[in-house]
Amino acid sequence: MPTSMDANTRELFEQSMQWSDHFYDDGAKLVRSPYSTGAAGAHGSAGRYMVRESSWYALGLLFRDQDGDRGRAAQVIEKVLDQQYTVPGVRWYGTYKRTPEEPTPTGKSVMWRGYDPNWRHFIGTTFAMILIEYPDRVPASLRERMYKAIDLAVVGEMQEGRLVPSYTNIALMYGFLWDFAAVHDHRADWLKQSADWNDAVNNLFSAHHAFFEYNSPTYCGVDLYGLALWRNYGSSAHLRDMGSTMEISLWRDLMKYYQPSLRNLSGPFDRSYGMDMESYVSVVGVWMRTMLDAKHAPLPPLVATTDHLPDLWFAPHIAILGLNVPDDARAKMTHFSGPHLVRQEIDDKRTATAWIGNNVIFGGEITSFTKDAGPTSQFHPATVQWRTPSGQIGWVLIVECPPINASADEHGLSIDTKDANSTIKIQIHAKGTDKAKLLRGSWSLPGLQIKTSADAKDFTVTGDSDNLYVTYTGLHHMRLEIPESK
Repeated sequence: MPTSMDANTRELFEQSMQWSDHFYDDGAKLVRSPYSTGAAGAHGSAGRYMVRESSWYALGLLFRDQDGDRGRAAQVIEKVLDQQYTVPGVRWYGTYKRTPEEPTPTGKSVMWRGYDPNWRHFIGTTFAMILIEYPDRVPASLRERMYKAIDLAVVGEMQEGRLVPSYTNIALMYGFLWDFAAVHDHRADWLKQSADWNDAVNNLFSAHHAFFEYNSPTYCGVDLYGLALWRNYGSSAHLRDMGSTMEISLWRDLMKYYQPSLRNLSGPFDRSYGMDMESYVSVVGVWMRTMLDAKHAPLPPLVATTDHLPDLWFAPHIAILGLNVPDDARAKMTHFSGPHLVRQEIDDKRTATAWIGNNVIFGGEITSFTKDAGPTSQFHPATVQWRTPSGQIGWVLIVECPPINASADEHGLSIDTKDANSTIKIQIHAKGTDKAKLLRGSWSLPGLQIKTSADAKDFTVTGDSDNLYVTYTGLHHMRLEIPESK
């Protein structure tokens, strides 16, 4: 294991490997899922073993390179390769089973439920890193299998034709993997096609200095990974420069939303698994842990049941790729620059807005009435976060709504629907909230008082004290006045 890692990166990497070692099954040659006792694993795949995360473990083993690590890594890689779909002519060609227990898809299988095409890129880019960094640490026959698997992943993605440059985190990984395969295979056509693809991704970003898949504590972390692949391994100076430039810009953008005393990014979130980075492992939080000690990093205490614990196993990639964070963004991780308003155009129709206060942060996305939210949606168009008297993060989140515009200013959030007879459902998570104090015109929350006004025809409150839901029906406009919490 290289000795050049600083203390924070070393601690993160070692902790990641300790959990991987703990969940490794020497009989199966794969990493077990922490959630295999009944709950669904990552991305909804309920199974005993995790294929993608096992490939990440193999990379970590080769980086650590202690006695027995090379042999174990080879066995893991062989087992992961055995999970790839290699029969041509199907939509899932070149991707992998998420778990060995997953049934082989059929013609009726639906993407995401029956198979995940993105495993092509998560696993393929991991294999590429191994082949670039540690080719001498795996047998020659295994290297050939890995190169072939990468080719199958690229061909499968090309044939499926479902990916677009605006699907940011996957588009970045695909662009690198395509470039890598083109160079290895001496494919001039692929090199030209991948260059055009990567330019298209860059052009989308350059229009507003924002990715379409905007402000996600998990997926922006994967964006940083894809950009670091471009920056470190791109086959041309142009690709490497694009990766570095976008990476620096993304760090600066993320830190506009970060409040260090709350250890959280503010919404709005285009895609998010949670509302509190102190409660689940986010990939942005993993990146930040390399620059912050455990006390100050936006990560939860790590136990076997921690939500999204497997995302911690992204640490080997980060330790190997290194950081490219501008000093001004790094400073905002530890020192709050003062209350400020954020307004960032995402594309021609969408604008993110947020107020980052001393004790409370909130955000809203103006969508030009193009985006809605449903009960399983990762899109969170209006959010509020603060620290409650218990020390935990409280939050407010729209969980169901028609296409809306939500806008933050210094004093609160304005929310508008296109139709005058809409329903909006809002979740409130703040332990100890008194249900009786959630009124039509005001919400009395632990550590925060919010004044509300709405032209709704009806207002109801359901749920328990930890997770309450307020629903407004027949609504066209509402306003949340949000003072600084005490």
